[in-house]
Amino acid sequence: MTIPVTDFAHVRLTVTDIARSRAFYDGLFGWDVAFELPADADERTREALAFLYGGIIYSFPGGLLGLRPAAPGTDSFSEDRVGLDHLSLTVPSRGDLDAAVAALDAQGVAHEPVKDLGAVSILEFRDPDGIALELSASNS
Repeated sequence: MTIPVTDFAHVRLTVTDIARSRAFYDGLFGWDVAFELPADADERTREALAFLYGGIIYSFPGGLLGLRPAAPGTDSFSEDRVGLDHLSLTVPSRGDLDAAVAALDAQGVAHEPVKDLGAVSILEFRDPDGIALELSASNS
Protein backbone atom coordinates (compact mmCIF):
# COMPACT_ATOMS: atom_id res chain seq x y z
CA MET A 1 0.00 0.00 0.00
CA THR A 2 1.23 3.52 -0.79
CA ILE A 3 0.51 6.75 1.08
CA PRO A 4 -1.71 9.13 -0.96
CA VAL A 5 0.10 12.47 -0.48
CA THR A 6 -1.57 15.36 -2.30
CA ASP A 7 0.65 18.33 -1.40
CA PHE A 8 3.20 19.42 1.16
CA ALA A 9 2.29 21.30 4.35
CA HIS A 10 5.50 23.17 5.09
CA VAL A 11 9.25 23.33 4.81
CA ARG A 12 11.47 24.62 7.60
CA LEU A 13 15.02 25.78 6.98
CA THR A 14 17.64 25.82 9.73
CA VAL A 15 19.53 29.12 9.76
CA THR A 16 22.37 30.62 11.76
CA ASP A 17 21.05 34.17 12.28
CA ILE A 18 17.28 34.75 12.35
CA ALA A 19 17.52 38.55 11.99
CA ARG A 20 19.74 38.28 8.92
CA SER A 21 17.58 35.55 7.37
CA ARG A 22 14.37 37.46 8.08
CA ALA A 23 15.75 40.57 6.42
CA PHE A 24 16.63 38.48 3.34
CA TYR A 25 13.30 36.63 3.03
CA ASP A 26 11.19 39.66 3.99
CA GLY A 27 13.04 41.88 1.52
CA LEU A 28 12.77 39.50 -1.42
CA PHE A 29 9.40 37.86 -0.92
CA GLY A 30 7.33 39.97 1.49
CA TRP A 31 5.39 36.91 2.66
CA ASP A 32 2.78 37.13 5.39
CA VAL A 33 3.83 35.89 8.82
CA ALA A 34 1.77 32.87 9.87
CA PHE A 35 3.44 32.26 13.25
CA GLU A 36 5.85 34.35 15.28
CA LEU A 37 6.43 34.71 19.01
CA PRO A 38 5.52 38.25 20.09
CA ALA A 39 8.23 39.96 22.11
CA ASP A 40 5.76 40.58 24.94
CA ALA A 41 4.28 37.05 24.93
CA ASP A 42 3.07 35.64 28.22
CA GLU A 43 4.14 32.18 29.41
CA ARG A 44 1.05 30.45 27.97
CA THR A 45 1.70 31.95 24.53
CA ARG A 46 5.40 31.03 24.75
CA GLU A 47 4.45 27.41 25.48
CA ALA A 48 1.90 27.34 22.66
CA LEU A 49 4.46 28.67 20.16
CA ALA A 50 7.42 26.61 21.41
CA PHE A 51 7.40 24.76 18.05
CA LEU A 52 8.90 27.91 16.49
CA TYR A 53 12.21 27.38 18.37
CA GLY A 54 12.81 31.15 18.23
CA GLY A 55 12.07 31.31 14.52
CA ILE A 56 9.24 32.33 12.25
CA ILE A 57 6.85 30.67 9.83
CA TYR A 58 5.73 32.47 6.68
CA SER A 59 2.58 31.82 4.68
CA PHE A 60 2.46 32.10 0.91
CA PRO A 61 0.12 30.64 -1.74
CA GLY A 62 2.15 27.41 -1.99
CA GLY A 63 2.18 26.60 1.72
CA LEU A 64 4.30 27.49 4.72
CA LEU A 65 8.03 28.18 4.95
CA GLY A 66 9.72 28.34 8.32
CA LEU A 67 13.08 29.59 9.52
CA ARG A 68 14.58 27.98 12.62
CA PRO A 69 17.68 29.62 14.14
CA ALA A 70 19.32 26.49 15.49
CA ALA A 71 22.52 26.17 13.46
CA PRO A 72 25.79 27.32 15.00
CA GLY A 73 27.18 30.51 13.45
CA THR A 74 30.13 28.58 12.03
CA ASP A 75 27.92 26.09 10.16
CA SER A 76 27.28 26.34 6.44
CA PHE A 77 24.92 24.76 3.96
CA SER A 78 26.05 22.09 1.52
CA GLU A 79 23.81 20.40 -1.00
CA ASP A 80 26.35 17.57 -1.00
CA ARG A 81 25.44 16.45 2.53
CA VAL A 82 22.43 14.41 3.57
CA GLY A 83 19.34 16.61 3.70
CA LEU A 84 18.20 19.42 1.48
CA ASP A 85 19.68 19.83 -2.01
CA HIS A 86 17.77 23.01 -2.87
CA LEU A 87 14.38 24.62 -2.49
CA SER A 88 12.54 25.52 -5.69
CA LEU A 89 9.66 27.98 -5.66
CA THR A 90 7.31 28.59 -8.57
CA VAL A 91 6.64 32.03 -10.02
CA PRO A 92 3.71 32.71 -12.37
CA SER A 93 5.61 33.40 -15.60
CA ARG A 94 8.97 33.60 -17.37
CA GLY A 95 8.68 37.39 -17.12
CA ASP A 96 8.57 37.06 -13.33
CA LEU A 97 12.02 35.46 -13.47
CA ASP A 98 13.35 38.58 -15.21
CA ALA A 99 11.69 40.73 -12.54
CA ALA A 100 13.29 38.50 -9.89
CA VAL A 101 16.71 39.13 -11.44
CA ALA A 102 16.13 42.86 -10.99
CA ALA A 103 14.96 42.34 -7.39
CA LEU A 104 18.02 40.21 -6.57
CA ASP A 105 20.32 42.76 -8.20
CA ALA A 106 18.69 45.60 -6.25
CA GLN A 107 19.39 43.76 -2.98
CA GLY A 108 22.92 42.76 -3.96
CA VAL A 109 22.12 39.04 -4.03
CA ALA A 110 24.39 37.04 -6.33
CA HIS A 111 22.60 34.75 -8.78
CA GLU A 112 23.06 32.68 -11.87
CA PRO A 113 21.57 33.81 -15.18
CA VAL A 114 18.07 32.61 -15.99
CA LYS A 115 18.42 29.14 -17.54
CA ASP A 116 16.00 27.82 -20.17
CA LEU A 117 15.57 24.07 -19.56
CA GLY A 118 12.95 23.54 -22.25
CA ALA A 119 9.62 23.20 -20.48
CA VAL A 120 10.72 25.47 -17.63
CA SER A 121 13.19 28.25 -16.92
CA ILE A 122 14.97 28.60 -13.57
CA LEU A 123 16.84 31.24 -11.62
CA GLU A 124 19.31 30.02 -8.99
CA PHE A 125 20.64 31.96 -5.98
CA ARG A 126 21.46 31.44 -2.30
CA ASP A 127 20.20 32.80 0.99
CA PRO A 128 22.56 34.30 3.62
CA ASP A 129 23.42 30.80 4.95
CA GLY A 130 24.20 29.57 1.44
CA ILE A 131 20.98 27.54 1.17
CA ALA A 132 20.40 26.89 -2.53
CA LEU A 133 17.18 28.51 -3.73
CA GLU A 134 15.61 28.38 -7.16
CA LEU A 135 12.74 30.16 -8.83
CA SER A 136 11.01 28.22 -11.58
CA ALA A 137 8.53 29.26 -14.29
CA SER A 138 6.85 27.35 -17.07
CA ASN A 139 7.93 28.33 -20.58
CA SER A 140 4.46 27.65 -21.99
